[in-house]
Amino acid sequence: MSYITVGRENSSTIDLYYEDHGTGRPVVLIHGWPLSGLSWEKQVPALLDAGYRVITYDRRGFGNSGRPTSGYDYDTLAGDLHKLMTELNLRDATLVGFSMGGGEVARYLGTYGSERVERAAFISAIPPFLLKTPDNPEGVDGSVFDGIKESIVADRPAFLPGFLSNFYNVDVLGGDRISDEVVRLSWNIAAGASPRGTLDCVSAWLTDFRGDLQRIDVPVLVIHGDADRIVPFAASGKRTHELVGGSTLAVVEGGPHGVTWTHAEIVNRGLLDFIGREVQAQAIAGAPV
Repeated sequence: MSYITVGRENSSTIDLYYEDHGTGRPVVLIHGWPLSGLSWEKQVPALLDAGYRVITYDRRGFGNSGRPTSGYDYDTLAGDLHKLMTELNLRDATLVGFSMGGGEVARYLGTYGSERVERAAFISAIPPFLLKTPDNPEGVDGSVFDGIKESIVADRPAFLPGFLSNFYNVDVLGGDRISDEVVRLSWNIAAGASPRGTLDCVSAWLTDFRGDLQRIDVPVLVIHGDADRIVPFAASGKRTHELVGGSTLAVVEGGPHGVTWTHAEIVNRGLLDFIGREVQAQAIAGAPV
């Protein structure tokens, strides 16, 4: 098992677990909440078969990574990604962020720039700004996030089944595009995460990424299901596409939040087509949508 150290908490190091397979141009996959790098099961083989080097890692507090009691804000999480990119000396990389992982992609590019990055993809991702405010009327009311936090504090394992049912739209897609066993696997992964990290990450979802998105100067792909119950398309994917000049938007018809499993063939085809395109020499920031 491979780890990099990203910090310390008292006498312990904070280590991130990662996997690094294949050759070719690197693709870094950044998972969503409350899962781990295992959630890319449908994407990793497709990318490897297409000749890419594929790196997955577990966010601090999740999967096999260290479980500190702090650092679940996007400045720290993007810093963790930067340490991984630097430690592995990745160049010309594609960053792919799913759900919460899209926040790491946005904050990384907004803070560290694109020196190591060739392109970026946002799948069911939380940018640009989920919280409803006077200057962000398209966002989600803060009471929704307060309710999630209250449910996690009251009984985190009992909260997860309902969340995952809406994650995959099991009532509509169950038995067809998603099995009970996959939902159970997701519960097992989520239940094994840090309780503190699981809770604190909910507050991080309310980060404003609008400024980060406007600084992106690499090609961007946005993939989002139009039936996403967790991160509504109108509040997120649609607006990310509008904010990032020249970005490509792929709307998955009937797609839930967890399109990386339920509609893996569509997601994989979109990713491979996007990564395989020639990159224009000029920056695309500010180009027409």
